[in-house]
Amino acid sequence: MQALRLYAGPAALRHLQTQGLQAQDVGIVAGAAGGPKGLILGPLDRFIFGHWLAQSTQTIDLVGASVGAWRMATACFDDCAQAFERFEHGYIRQQFELEPGRKRPTAAHVSERFAHNLQAFYAGRLPQVLAHPRYRLHVLTSRGRHLLRREQRWLTPAGYLGAWLSNALHRPALGAWLERVVFSTPGAALPFGSADLRTRQAWLDERNLLPALQASCSVPFAMQAVPDIPGAPKGAYWDGGITDYHLHLNWRRESGLVLYPHFQRHLVPGWLDKALKWRHRSTAFLDHTLVLAPNPDWLRTLPHGKLPDRSDFERYGSDLGARVQAWSWAASASQQLADEFDAWLQQPDPSQVRLL
Repeated sequence: MQALRLYAGPAALRHLQTQGLQAQDVGIVAGAAGGPKGLILGPLDRFIFGHWLAQSTQTIDLVGASVGAWRMATACFDDCAQAFERFEHGYIRQQFELEPGRKRPTAAHVSERFAHNLQAFYAGRLPQVLAHPRYRLHVLTSRGRHLLRREQRWLTPAGYLGAWLSNALHRPALGAWLERVVFSTPGAALPFGSADLRTRQAWLDERNLLPALQASCSVPFAMQAVPDIPGAPKGAYWDGGITDYHLHLNWRRESGLVLYPHFQRHLVPGWLDKALKWRHRSTAFLDHTLVLAPNPDWLRTLPHGKLPDRSDFERYGSDLGARVQAWSWAASASQQLADEFDAWLQQPDPSQVRLL
């Protein structure tokens, strides 16, 4: 494989070596935060959900934060392959207006535009997402506590400074400032342990699905927090990636294999851990996880030799056409990832799987 790399935890690797990989082996699919980086996973999503997993019958937990939550909710559409195409088309072409003298759009404008896009994308589809016969959806958000309980001009930056310092000293201490709130399909148990961080669970319904998705994607300072989501504790809700950036979670082993289409090999626990390299190592939490990630050499063939990311909004500025062209090129080239995974499934070769 030239574009795709497979990485497996010890238990997942033993499974591949002795049993290969069948669609019915998968009990969990994870979707990470990462904004535009998730665009390269579109072809994999269309193949995995639109074709491969459709051949199996087991119940599967779909767990996502930020753009990963939007992807996992899209997988619950009746016509998910076409829905993923619409998601990709709309995401690539999103545009925000700049006020005179500003390099970035206001958080209020981005939040307003994002809410409009969610409403348009999920119009008439909420029952499909909530009542999928096989998929149990789990949307991760970060709920502020104490100084972060409400979004305020001066207290919010101070609260995030406190969260950063607490997290740097001891990750569970992050729970003093932000708690993980998971919005789940009604009655679905969490497919991961929650002893690592302060956690609550709330049930999804038609009132709170879109606010939960918006909150899960609400990057602090770039977007406004979502206040007081119905059916959940009151407070300000932000991006699920703050508490769980790459879903380095203690997955329940009895659920089966965790399939993880991702844009890199390492799974960073929280957004505030990005600079803490010692927290990027694999742990026993990932024993049953299979990560599908691009080859770093292949990534260098993409525009500017990198994944699409939020810096491209400033790189291209008001030149929407140039950004659309670059992101479309990356998304189209990513079909190679899906093609290589499909070919590997036809003839699974454990020697091509690296230890996570």
